Amino acid sequence: MKFTKTVLKNGLRVITVPMQDNPAVTVLVMVEAGSKYETKEINGLSHFLEHVIFKGTPRRPKASDLSRELDSLGAQYNAFTSQEYTGYYAKVDPKHLDTALDIVSDMYQNPLFDEAEINKEKGVIIEEIKMYNDLPQQHVQDVLGELMFPDQPAGWSVTGPEENIRKFGREHFVAYKDQHYVAEATTVIVSGSIDEKEVTKKVEQIFKDIPRQPKAKKVAVQESQTKPELKVVYKETDQSHLVIGLRTFPILDPRIPTMRMLTTILGKGMSSRLFSKMRDELGICYYIRASHNPNTDHGDLTISAGVDNKRLEIAISTILSELNRLKEEIISEKELRKAKDYLAGTTMLDLETSDAQAEFAGFQEILKGKIRLPEEVITETEKVTAREIQKLAQEIFVDKNLNLAVIGPNKDEKKLKSLLTFKK
Repeated sequence: MKFTKTVLKNGLRVITVPMQDNPAVTVLVMVEAGSKYETKEINGLSHFLEHVIFKGTPRRPKASDLSRELDSLGAQYNAFTSQEYTGYYAKVDPKHLDTALDIVSDMYQNPLFDEAEINKEKGVIIEEIKMYNDLPQQHVQDVLGELMFPDQPAGWSVTGPEENIRKFGREHFVAYKDQHYVAEATTVIVSGSIDEKEVTKKVEQIFKDIPRQPKAKKVAVQESQTKPELKVVYKETDQSHLVIGLRTFPILDPRIPTMRMLTTILGKGMSSRLFSKMRDELGICYYIRASHNPNTDHGDLTISAGVDNKRLEIAISTILSELNRLKEEIISEKELRKAKDYLAGTTMLDLETSDAQAEFAGFQEILKGKIRLPEEVITETEKVTAREIQKLAQEIFVDKNLNLAVIGPNKDEKKLKSLLTFKK
């Protein structure tokens, strides 16, 4: 993978990622604005704005004008919102690059914010919220966030509460965009079969009038946990969905390569420890996964599973036992080698397409302020030792970092709370 980063005079960043003979080009515009940049009164606005951006511009006044033009290119297009960024993209045949860049930049810079369209989209957002709440394997992640980061943006749902969605009006979107969608907070990534210099010139021209005021800051995360915490949401379901969450560290922490290895050993792939133990040996679940989620100012390791209601307690105990095993036993060189090869292989396979490379570059630029090549990421993990993994496990697998969120027909919270310890 190769890339070139250019910072324009107005502060906007342009990242070009050439992929010779690739059959597609991706235009991705990312902005440093997400739910962490919200107050409680406007929680959900970043995500709602992402929807409204697609509802028309002065040059393309209807949502159907935008979708019809993109569809006529055979484009794949969408948007996404997280805690720390929002992105808008279109993936097209290289011959349609200019049109895709024009459409995405027009949407980003010149949304109409038509009041009638906003009111119609409220119903869409509310149904989206209800959909996620009806998916316990997904909603349990929000429950964990509320548990680990109460009364602060890091613990709020990206979609926001229904009561906020109902009250948002045009003035909210105009004010939020004016504050956040500025040159200094914007990164344009173009990847695929491109001429880098030509693309950079075109982006500079298209975004020459973007606002230049300083980008807004987000509220810093506060962490003060001293003992294991539990949050149970009662719901009549055939399964209990659980997430064990452990406090870790931000994305620029030097222990990130070691954490990447630890997470892989625990729950990446069908031969990982948790998959082998929970699914192959105990037959206790269909899905079991481990994920490290580092942000700019905090991080967490989550282990998620859906299990038979009657086997919830054994599932929790087994997961914690596997975490303890990483603290107590140094992994073998054979297992370490397998994990390194798995990471190297999946890192490269995940970057086969133009949109994957655009996102890889954009996410790093937003969260890290610098872009590491996949080869560098692989080299970093290759240096991780078994002793470093054990040491990291001993540092983070402690009671004061431990959290458990559960959705299901469970009422005995006292019993569940008694399981939350790494002490034997």
